[in-house]
Amino acid sequence: MKDVDFCVIGGGFAGTTAALRLKQAGHSVTMLEARDRLGGRTFTETRPDGSWIDRGGAWVGPGQDRIQALMREYGVPAYKQYTGGEAMMLVDGKEYRYSGTIPWSMSPWVAMNLGAALLDLGHLCKTIPLDAPWTAEQAERWDRLTLEHWLNTHVVSKAAHELLEAALAGAYTSAGSEVSLLFALYQMASGGGPAFMLGVEDGAQDSRPVGGMGAVYRPMAAELGDAVLLSRPVHRIEQDVGGVTVHAVDHIVRARRAIVAVPLAIASQIHYEPMLPVDRSFLHQRMPSGAIIKTSVVYDEPFWRTAGLSGQSAAPGSPATITIDACTDTGRPGILCVITEGPVARRIGAFDTADRRHTILGELAERFGERARTPEDYIEQDWSTERYSGGGMLSHAPTGVLTQFGHALRPPCGRIHWAGTESSAVMCGWVDGAVRSGERAAHEVREYEMAGAAGPARS
Repeated sequence: MKDVDFCVIGGGFAGTTAALRLKQAGHSVTMLEARDRLGGRTFTETRPDGSWIDRGGAWVGPGQDRIQALMREYGVPAYKQYTGGEAMMLVDGKEYRYSGTIPWSMSPWVAMNLGAALLDLGHLCKTIPLDAPWTAEQAERWDRLTLEHWLNTHVVSKAAHELLEAALAGAYTSAGSEVSLLFALYQMASGGGPAFMLGVEDGAQDSRPVGGMGAVYRPMAAELGDAVLLSRPVHRIEQDVGGVTVHAVDHIVRARRAIVAVPLAIASQIHYEPMLPVDRSFLHQRMPSGAIIKTSVVYDEPFWRTAGLSGQSAAPGSPATITIDACTDTGRPGILCVITEGPVARRIGAFDTADRRHTILGELAERFGERARTPEDYIEQDWSTERYSGGGMLSHAPTGVLTQFGHALRPPCGRIHWAGTESSAVMCGWVDGAVRSGERAAHEVREYEMAGAAGPARS
């Protein structure tokens, strides 16, 4: 058994940030990660030619101050997402090319519906108290409605409805019928509104770290050194008046406090003794993740750029729902990222590998020409099958969850504290939110120790 001041469970950005800040403050810490790698729902693979693939979270945007502070801390520059040329929207068999966020080249009716809906959602987001969205004036009503219901009653154009559901519900890697309207408003509001969430330039996909997200989390891990233990799934946490005992595969850690920084969707896989308070336990049961497959298709050069295209495309319901230029800062090789989310991801996830590849490349060839059918490399990451992620990039709340159990998102349960992007009131769902939550949790355990708070939480 190893004795330390604090034990952190989970080696994504939330857990790694928490462990790093505690070590930098002079505390002994052990971080236990179930996978054989760090990064959590980010995952950077460096290729033999020095280029990299971000298999998970990849982008940073304005207002994401904490991830950008980490980048500065480790000397990692950012480069702008490529936006030269036209984007593409494919709806009902028709192709529309456009620049910006809204495809004004579509019919005025569709464009008007899209613009009005985004404006309405932006106004609603401004009414959400980020620290406690369940206290919003309309919280009870909005938490009884799904995102799909709101779209059905506010977006008349069928094409606009399909586009918005794919764009908004896609962020939760689920169907709009699975997501509470209150949760969707809260999550969008935490980033500043739908324009930021859906935006590229000056939005959530504005920039990327040079070297990928791994260029940030790898030096963090190096600074942590032997405090990091990989391939150590935690299966039990016991707490008593003096501390916590964390049981992992082939390892036991005794600490004063623990920070659990795993996705909400899998937090209940850990056995807690004594049992967690009922509302926290039920929260674990009620915030699932969805399905997402992220495919990186590599070519010798970004040929779509010379054709006047940005590489960005969207086709609701398609196996290649979204594409975006994922080239490195050098622009070589050419990399297209294909993102497939929600019900469609579950459907094509059942295909065998060859059929799924044939289907995706066929979609790319229709949009970008026959050259897209013969890549140099093809790399899939099906987050739906990642045991230690539990699905998509963000656990979401179905109807009724935030107003009933949202209050349990952040408060500690005795000597167990919580981190993870879902617990961040700012940039919830982004890497920046994970970093913020890790810094909050690190500050919190130190404050509680200084105050002499003790004792296990009981149900």
